[in-house]
Amino acid sequence: MAFSEDSGCGYQNFNFFLAEKKSAKAVADSACSWPGAPGVKLTARRSSLDHYFPSEVLLGIAGKDFVILAASKAAMRGPTVLKAEDDKTRQLNKNTVMAFSGESGDTVQFAEYIQANAALYSMRNDTELSPAAVANFVRGELARSLRSRSPYTVNLLLGGIDPVSEKPHLYWIDYLASLAPLPYAAHGYAQYYCLSILDKHHNPNISLEEGLKLLGLCTDELKRRLPIDYKGVLVKVITKDGVQEIPFDNDKIVRSA
Repeated sequence: MAFSEDSGCGYQNFNFFLAEKKSAKAVADSACSWPGAPGVKLTARRSSLDHYFPSEVLLGIAGKDFVILAASKAAMRGPTVLKAEDDKTRQLNKNTVMAFSGESGDTVQFAEYIQANAALYSMRNDTELSPAAVANFVRGELARSLRSRSPYTVNLLLGGIDPVSEKPHLYWIDYLASLAPLPYAAHGYAQYYCLSILDKHHNPNISLEEGLKLLGLCTDELKRRLPIDYKGVLVKVITKDGVQEIPFDNDKIVRSA
C-alpha cells in the first residue's frame, strides 16, 4: 500500500511507525553493546532456567488407597533462603490437595485462585469436584494464561481421592499446561534424584507405611546428593477420610556419597 503527503493522517502514521521501529532497534542495540568476549553480545535478561527448574522439591506418591504429597519447606530466591517453614500446598476440598513450585508471586496467587474457585463450585452446586475435574480445570486455566501477556510460571502436583470410586489420583502439571496422571511424580531438583528410586520401588498396591518408607528413601537421596539445604519437607497424606499432615523426620543425618 502506497502513502503520499496528500493522504494526510495515513502518511503521518506511517512515519510514526518507522520512527518507533528505529527507536526500538536503537534500544535493543544499546542493550546488547556491553563489553564482553570478542564476538559475544551480552544482555541484561535473567536466565529463564530460574523459572523452569526451580530449587524447590515436590514429590508425589499414589498407593492403594492414599496419595502422599511432599513439598520442601524452604522459600528460596536464587541461593538465598527467605523462609524456612513455607507451606507450598493448598487444600482445594476435603479430598484434594495441590502442591506448587515456581515464581513465588505466581504460585501463591494461582494456588489461591484455584482454591477459591473450587470452594465457589462446592457452594453453588452443593457437591465437591473430583480430583480429575480439578486437574482439568487447573490445566485449562494454565493453558489460558499461557496465551496471555502474563502467563503463570507454576509447576504443580495435584493429588486426591475420588469421592465416588474412592480411588487415588495423582496428576503432574507443568507451566506449559501439560497434564499427566501418574503413579508417582516429582518437580524441581527432586526429579533428577528420585524418579529412578520411585521407578524401582513403587508399585500401585503399596500401603501407607510402605509409601512413607519410599518417601524416606527419596529424601535420604536428596540429602546425600543435593548440594542445597531445602529445609526438609512438609508431608500431607490424602485418604478417603480427608487430608492429614504427617510428622516427618527431617533431622535425620545421612552420610554423603
